[in-house]
Amino acid sequence: MDLVERLAAHRTLGKAPRAELAWLAARGTLRRVEPGEIITPKGGPVPGMFIILTGRVAIYVDRGVGPHKLLEWQAGDIAGILPYSRLVSPPGDSVAQEPTDILMIARADVPAIIHDCPEITTILVHAMLDRARFFTSSGLHDEKMLSLGKLSAGVAHELNNPVAAIERGASLLEGRLEEAEQAARALGASGLTEAQLAAVDAVRTSCVDGREPGVLSAVQQAEREEALADWLDDHGVDSALAGPLTDTPVTVEQLDRLAAAVNGAGLPAALRSMAASCAVRGIAGEIHEAARRISGLVAAIKGYTHMDQAVVAAPVDLVRGLANTVTVLNAKARSKAITVTVATPPDLPPALGFAGELNQIWSNLIDNALDAAPNGGRVEVSARVERHRVVVRVVDDGAGIAPDVRDRMFEPFVTTKPVGKGTGLGLDIVRRLVTHNDAEIEVESAPRHTEFRVLLPIADSARGNGSS
Repeated sequence: MDLVERLAAHRTLGKAPRAELAWLAARGTLRRVEPGEIITPKGGPVPGMFIILTGRVAIYVDRGVGPHKLLEWQAGDIAGILPYSRLVSPPGDSVAQEPTDILMIARADVPAIIHDCPEITTILVHAMLDRARFFTSSGLHDEKMLSLGKLSAGVAHELNNPVAAIERGASLLEGRLEEAEQAARALGASGLTEAQLAAVDAVRTSCVDGREPGVLSAVQQAEREEALADWLDDHGVDSALAGPLTDTPVTVEQLDRLAAAVNGAGLPAALRSMAASCAVRGIAGEIHEAARRISGLVAAIKGYTHMDQAVVAAPVDLVRGLANTVTVLNAKARSKAITVTVATPPDLPPALGFAGELNQIWSNLIDNALDAAPNGGRVEVSARVERHRVVVRVVDDGAGIAPDVRDRMFEPFVTTKPVGKGTGLGLDIVRRLVTHNDAEIEVESAPRHTEFRVLLPIADSARGNGSS
């Protein structure tokens, strides 16, 4: 079949004038591609426009978990360079899926299409817009899935410690409760007076009220147990109680007051009861604290994902959003011993925007800062009002952004991270979300100080209250 006739049967170009199709046929090169053959490799130059006459071609992109098919062109489609396109290198390998016939228009001839083939130019511009919408949608989806994976890993890590604490406490509690019951029976049989029982209760209460945060070192623990054993020996009490008492916050001074109130045979029973009760209360406190941490993490995740977000721009609490984002990224910060600080004034006015999208911005910027900061480094997050806008800053003390990357950092697929560590879409997503929220983003970078600034509009209600 004549090449012009094949172009006339092409699904995308077939309605163009014959003269313009003849122009393509005269300047194009017909190429046969076998299955598995790479037409354009990732990062390599795109030699021109590819008119798919028969067969199928797919582009495979690696987002860090292995290559997956991003897009497939079939007979009747057009790939490669299009008029007005800024495409230089593809984000992945373009591979033939079956025997494929391609008419290639060299890159040098593509600009001439605009002048010599106006009808084809119109068709190709529509094709380019459809392609841009697809890549934008696909890129946003991939970045959201990557963020979801990071969030899931961070949440699993954050939940591990409190869940383990609850399991450990529950397993210990049964034995401690049995000891507490036996100690209570012994105390009841000791015949102590109401005043003496009140003295025991006072020391027992101190187990909760006097508990201080922190963990004793092995040396400090051994010294404390030795001091308590000496005290017990001095008062004629079995020094085996030193072990249980060591795990309580009771002091030697408190024991002296107890011994003054309860002397004789009743003192061992009082000490045993107090140690058992303190142990139970301590375990219950640990379980409560672990449950509180889980509850706080769930609240932070709900705030981060903003499950109840509005479909229109609304006042957004930046203080809560930034705090929740830092919370869900805590595991990553701890893995590199990075200090993360959040500085927001209590009277910070709400910004006008989409809460879920703003949290996605904070997540990408803070995650990038954690990647850039060295082990033991710092990431500073702050927000304040400047010239009738709320300015959020994310600063890291990493090596800085290379000059050759700085001008292209917001372009799709541009990344400085190793293969498998970044998609090159994070800052492109940030740029588009910033625009959608009627905001601006600024960047300054130097060794030991890279700063991203997002300038957000203040909600009208806050302006009316004079918060600006």
